[in-house]
Amino acid sequence: MVDEEEYVRYRADSKVLAAIGEHVDAQVDRVTVRLPRAVAEAAMDAWERDELGDLGKETHEQYALRDQAGDLALIGLVISERGRWEGEEVVIDLDVVFAGAAVRASL
Repeated sequence: MVDEEEYVRYRADSKVLAAIGEHVDAQVDRVTVRLPRAVAEAAMDAWERDELGDLGKETHEQYALRDQAGDLALIGLVISERGRWEGEEVVIDLDVVFAGAAVRASL
């Protein structure tokens, strides 16, 4: 049996997290990051890839994986449009949302 009181607390916690997010968003828009060529090129490949077909019903894990793949593709778009190559690295000003998604994926 699920304790509904826990979910009331979780909902309140979610609102506090959102409030923190509003403050962070007001203070940090983009972060400058350096990425090695191999991962930068993989991100650009993800952006250029066509995903065709009907997905059908997804599990939570499948949805999360597809969401991460979408974040990677959008980082690839940023690299393609605004990346500055410096030797074997690319320098990009990355939206903090995508920087956070990449950090969460690494944990």
